[in-house]
Amino acid sequence: MNAPANISAMKALTTPETTAALRPFDVAVLVLPGFSHLALHAYIEPFRIANAVSRLPLFCWQIVGTSRQPVEGANGLSVAVNASMDELVAGIGDRRADQLAIIAGEPVEKQLTPQLNAFLRVVARRGVPISAVGTATWLLALTGLLAGTRCTIHWSRLAAFSEVFHKPRIRDSLFVKDGQYSTCAGELAAFDLAVDLIGSHTGGFVAQEVCRHATVEGQRSGSNRQTGPSGLAFAGVSDKLVLAMRVMEENVEFPLSMDEVAQRGGISRRQLERLFATHIGQPPVRHYLRIRVDHAKRLIEGTRMPIIDIAIACGFMSASHFAKCFRAFNRFSPQQCRAMVPAWVGPGLG
Repeated sequence: MNAPANISAMKALTTPETTAALRPFDVAVLVLPGFSHLALHAYIEPFRIANAVSRLPLFCWQIVGTSRQPVEGANGLSVAVNASMDELVAGIGDRRADQLAIIAGEPVEKQLTPQLNAFLRVVARRGVPISAVGTATWLLALTGLLAGTRCTIHWSRLAAFSEVFHKPRIRDSLFVKDGQYSTCAGELAAFDLAVDLIGSHTGGFVAQEVCRHATVEGQRSGSNRQTGPSGLAFAGVSDKLVLAMRVMEENVEFPLSMDEVAQRGGISRRQLERLFATHIGQPPVRHYLRIRVDHAKRLIEGTRMPIIDIAIACGFMSASHFAKCFRAFNRFSPQQCRAMVPAWVGPGLG
């Protein structure tokens, strides 16, 4: 099959001199125990596809571990390591890594060893761009490197992250680029981050060809939200309903009245109630309550904040009312939920 015209033109301009100048963009991917294979391959495969569709060695990559031992992922499968962290640092001066991506696992709170902390700080001081995929954002925040930085993390960790870390500016986005650091929601959003890097390094045409080859319908912007409004199962419903649900999700600590929600959504209260009855199957006030309870549950599972503080952070004025609402939706109490949290969610998280 012939290369597309744009690729042919690119190859025609390639001389021995320009080939030497077109050194492959070197991506080092640090994987930590319990990493997501989905995130790892969603991040790496776009670079392979970029090389294939351009027929040029645009990118190269290597898997890095804390040591030379294979690293086991969350699904029990291990990947071989091309270099250890120490070897990568020793080689940065000779063959500088153009990008370091980190794909962490669980429990991420226990993965920041003194060795890893020192490694990340050396890489940061040398000006190497760092991408944190999924829970790796939490890891970078623990080092203090994200202070004042706009960032994102997987939606299941957004609530806990915003309560635990106050200096980074968290966003509900697929990925966020801010200076030296890029952060990504993880899983399939890692593909979007990699495609964005491909576009920045090679231009939009190659990025579009990568999406086309991967049967992805267009390049997604990093500013896209990770999740749709809670309870919204189907596309094509009223924009007013979507807006009202967004208003609820953005006002958890200080809940609004239904009249205020309707006003901000640009509709009457009667219209609001009709839309919820038609598309959600429950009154808007109950949906709003579920949003607050679900937010509280994520804080209980992801932090060690006292239950009463979580209740207040989710707009409940008393522990008894919070417990009653929480049990109504979950069939167990906030204290029972806390008791089910793994032991590794512990010291230093609240």
